[in-house]
Amino acid sequence: MAATQKPAQKKKSAGFQGVRNAVWIIAAMFIVAVCIFKFVLGNPANFVGGDPEGEVLNGNMLGTIYKGGIVVPVLITLMLTVLCLSVERYLAQRTAFGKMATTKFVIAIKAALAKNDFVEAKNLCAKQRGTIANVVGASLSAYEEMEKAEGIKKAQKIAKIQQAHEEAVQLEMPTLQMNMPILATLVTLGTLTALFGTVTGMIKSFAALASGGGGDSVALSTGISEALINTALGILTSWLAVVSYNFFSNRIDKLTYALDEVGYTIAQTYEANHDEA
Repeated sequence: MAATQKPAQKKKSAGFQGVRNAVWIIAAMFIVAVCIFKFVLGNPANFVGGDPEGEVLNGNMLGTIYKGGIVVPVLITLMLTVLCLSVERYLAQRTAFGKMATTKFVIAIKAALAKNDFVEAKNLCAKQRGTIANVVGASLSAYEEMEKAEGIKKAQKIAKIQQAHEEAVQLEMPTLQMNMPILATLVTLGTLTALFGTVTGMIKSFAALASGGGGDSVALSTGISEALINTALGILTSWLAVVSYNFFSNRIDKLTYALDEVGYTIAQTYEANHDEA
């Protein structure tokens, strides 16, 4: 079955396959987030008297976000990472899904198999490219090998075709699922980081109230701002991560179902076209 895997391995190098080491994305986004925090949100023009440690200009949203404290750049890092990985996953999956719509390709392949036109099926794979074409191509190659094989029972031949299909799927799936665990982690991490920022903000607020009298109004407002800003950023980050993760997971599931359908069709076609050896 090694021969059935080689074409898929060669085709995998074509097109964008995704970023294999997402740590570099996270590091780059952290640098960007720190720069945004210091030079955009912390711009003196956003504060009364040009002092970032003082009060925010009335209605200035950038300065208000800056008052979220040191947790803000962390949350911005997480948010930017979600956005970057979403783009990365979209580009990688677009390559994996090939040139033709998956449903249309599956229908065309099944039609070609129904006519026993394997030349047409291979031509469709050559035009389609991507993960589904690689897997179908591997299954078709196994089909042809089993037609030439002698001294093997029909059931064993069908099993070998199915095995070639499963091996091709296992070869292709890592590309589709790459970086998905990071997106799943960011769903929870965004919420937990927001909770941490909220707690630190409330601690500052209560500390201001405990300082005596009515408390330091600037310190009190700063603590409340920190709590609310971190909560908002964390919720937004988690929301984006949930939407992104579910969107790409759904696309992977659809492709998996399509691959299972085509693999079953190829095996059934062999069984219908060949008598027991």
